Amino acid sequence: MAQTETAALRKTPLYEAHKRLNAKLIEFGGWLMPVQYSGIIEEHRAVRTAAGLFDLSHMGEFEVRGLKALEFLQYVTTNDVSKLAIGQAHYTFMLYPDGGIVDDLIIYRQGEDRYLLVVNASNIEKDLRWLQETQLVKGFDMSIRDQSYSTALISIQGPRSLEILQPLADIKLDDIAYYHCAQGKVGEAPATIARTGYTGEDGFELFFNRVYAEKIWDLMLNAGKDQGLLPVGLGARDTLRLEAKMALYGNDIDAKTNPLEAGLGWAVKMDKGDFCGKANLLKVKEKGPKQKLVGFEMTDKAIARHGYPVTKDGKVVGQVTSGAPSLSLGKNIGLAYVPVESSAIGSPLQITIRDKTAEARIVKTPFYVRPDKKK
Repeated sequence: MAQTETAALRKTPLYEAHKRLNAKLIEFGGWLMPVQYSGIIEEHRAVRTAAGLFDLSHMGEFEVRGLKALEFLQYVTTNDVSKLAIGQAHYTFMLYPDGGIVDDLIIYRQGEDRYLLVVNASNIEKDLRWLQETQLVKGFDMSIRDQSYSTALISIQGPRSLEILQPLADIKLDDIAYYHCAQGKVGEAPATIARTGYTGEDGFELFFNRVYAEKIWDLMLNAGKDQGLLPVGLGARDTLRLEAKMALYGNDIDAKTNPLEAGLGWAVKMDKGDFCGKANLLKVKEKGPKQKLVGFEMTDKAIARHGYPVTKDGKVVGQVTSGAPSLSLGKNIGLAYVPVESSAIGSPLQITIRDKTAEARIVKTPFYVRPDKKK
């Protein structure tokens, strides 16, 4: 990467820390981010067996607050914000009027009329503009404040996350339920501590002022070094989230797809009142989606990647949205949109890989379920 190109990319407050760890840095969504440190395989396995530490400071954070904050969020997102207790979070979408996805995000309710929205890094400017334009057009009396630059976000994920983080925190982490958050301190940093993540494992995401970033990063690495904690880059983050069938914006979902065909209708509450995109989603629901996002595993040694065509009887019927080796299961897996009539579990798929046809079959997802959650 040329020096001028590197200079043009945004850097998180942990950029120098990543360089000291000899991380391999790449461009991602306009940011210069670590793709790996010791290696994707080792980092992936650390998260599944012990713990991994992630720099997620490229993500966007917006504070929405005011008397009409709830009413505003009910209109611009699909899930039912009125059901959130203070300290609770949920996954949701912002939609265009046609039902296409502006972004997927998490909303944390932090106070009576105060909410934290966490959005994808590559969508920060687009999302903020969308929210501000909607507020202006609809006349909602509330404020939107972009806290993305001032906020650092570090995540610890894996079965040993709690035992590593607890000695550094001033609150009892076991009291924080899944998809809940609390205010506390980690080291000397006042933080929002959330029990959320993008790996399929237990873990915590820590939001705090960027001035504390390097101190907290080093503190957590040192605290976990004897328990198998490793710094983890975007490479393993992608294989981990794919195993857990967590959607990636720009790959599995985008402005041309909707939550119903992506199998994420559980984050859309049609009975909560009007919201942007609802009318067209109701039409999709009434007629039934034409395509469906399915999980598949290869039946040979081939690896399917994003953008590869899915065919049936020699005709292209869909495309792979995500694909990689599953390091936990020892199989090559992926996600693809296919016609609904071809989406049943066990159905065969043909995927074109470098002008050759490879065989796959549709399987139940998520591909990986952590041991303590298996029935």
